[in-house]
Amino acid sequence: MKVLKGQDILALGFMTFALFVGAGNIIFPPIVGLQSGPYVWLAALGFLVTAVGLPVITVVALAKVGGGMDALSSPIGKVAGGLLAAAAYLAVGPLFATPRTATVSFEVGVAPLTGESPTALFIYSLVYFAVVLAVSMYPGKLLDTVGRFLAPLKIIALAALGIAAFMLPAGTMGVAQPEYVAAPFSQGFINGYLTMDTLGALVFGIVIVNAIRSRGVDSPQLITRYAIIAGLIAGVGLALVYISLFRLGAGSHEIAAGASNGAAVLHAYVQHTFGSLGSGFLAVLIALACLVTAVGLTCACAEYFSQVLPLSYRMLVVLLAGFSLVVSNLGLTKLIAFSIPVLTAIYPPCIVLVALSFCGNLWNSQTRIMAPVMAVSLLFGVIDALKGANLAGWLPESLAHLPLSEQGLAWLVPSVAMLAVAVVLDRMLGKPREAVA
Repeated sequence: MKVLKGQDILALGFMTFALFVGAGNIIFPPIVGLQSGPYVWLAALGFLVTAVGLPVITVVALAKVGGGMDALSSPIGKVAGGLLAAAAYLAVGPLFATPRTATVSFEVGVAPLTGESPTALFIYSLVYFAVVLAVSMYPGKLLDTVGRFLAPLKIIALAALGIAAFMLPAGTMGVAQPEYVAAPFSQGFINGYLTMDTLGALVFGIVIVNAIRSRGVDSPQLITRYAIIAGLIAGVGLALVYISLFRLGAGSHEIAAGASNGAAVLHAYVQHTFGSLGSGFLAVLIALACLVTAVGLTCACAEYFSQVLPLSYRMLVVLLAGFSLVVSNLGLTKLIAFSIPVLTAIYPPCIVLVALSFCGNLWNSQTRIMAPVMAVSLLFGVIDALKGANLAGWLPESLAHLPLSEQGLAWLVPSVAMLAVAVVLDRMLGKPREAVA
C-alpha cells in the first residue's frame, strides 16, 4: 500500500495552508487589532473560531467523503447539490474571488509603486494570470510547485512579518472602538465569518485529495487521514498568522490611527519598521499570498467543471484564467460590490451542509434534515444579501429587523428552529423504506 513520506505530508500541509492565506486573510486581522485595542485577544478568539475552526472542519468533512462537494451534498439531491456546488465554485472562482486576488494584490502591493492606472492594472493582471495558467496546467505537480516552492516562500515572508510584529512593535495599544468595548468576542466572530474561508475550503477539498492521489495513494482511509492532517497543519499556520497580525494591528495605533482598512495598517507598519524596503516587501508578500490562492481556485474549478461539462481540464484552465483576467480589470471596488451579496446568500447553506454532515448517523434520513434546513438558511441568506446590496426597502418590515441581522447572521435562528422541527418529523416518520428493485 502506497503511503506518504513525512516530508510529503509536511508539503501537503504547507500547500493547504498556502491555498487558504490570500490577501483578505492578511488584511482583516490588523484592522480588528487596531480597532479592538485592549480587547484584542477576546476579539482574536472570536475571529479564530470562524476563520480557522470552520475551514478546518470543512476540510475534515470533505475528506470523509472523498474530497468532492457533490458527495457532501448528495442528501439534498443531485440537482440541488449540483446547483449549490456550481454557485460556490463560480463565486469563489472566475466571477469574484479569483479575479479579486489579482486586484487586491495590485492595489495593496503594486499600485503604491506604479499608480492606479488601468494600464498598470492590465499589465500586472496579464503577467499574474499567465503565471496562474502555467502552474494550474499541471495539477499533479501542485505538491511540488506550491507545497515545496511557493508555500515555503509565502511562509518565510509571513514569519518575518509575524516575528517583527512581536519583536518590533510600532507603539502602544489605543482606545477600543465602542462596538469592541461592548462585545469584543462577537465582533471578532463576525469579522472571521466574513473572510468566507469556509467556501474556499469547500472548493479546495478536491485539490487536497487530488494532490494526495497524485503521489499514488489510493486507500480511502489514508486519503482521509492525510487530508485531516493537512487541514490541522493549515489551521495551526492560519492561527499563528492571525495572532501575529492582531498583535501588529494592536500596536499600530500611533502610526495608523484612523485607518479604515487593514491594508492601510499594514502599509503604515511595514513602512515604519522596514523603511524604504517596506513597500517592496509588502508587494512580494501580497502577490505570493494571492497567487497561490488563485492557482488553487483555478485548479479546483477546472477539476469540478471538467466532470460536468464536455470540456477538458486544460481547456477549462485557459477559459477560467482568461475570464478572471477580464473581470479583474473591472477594479476592486466594483468586484467587492458585486461579490458581497452573492457570497452572503450562498454562505449560510454551505455552513449548514458542513455542520450537518457530521451528524448523519443521528437521523433516520439525512435528506429530511438537510434539505429543509439548508432551504431555510438559503432563504434568510438571500434576505441578508438584499440588505448587503442596499435593497432592504424591498423587504417587509418584519424581515428587516430579524435577530442577529445586524451581524449578517439572520439565517441562524430560523435554521436552528427548522432543524428542531425536521428532527421531530424525522423521529415520527422513522426509517425510510428501501426501494424495491
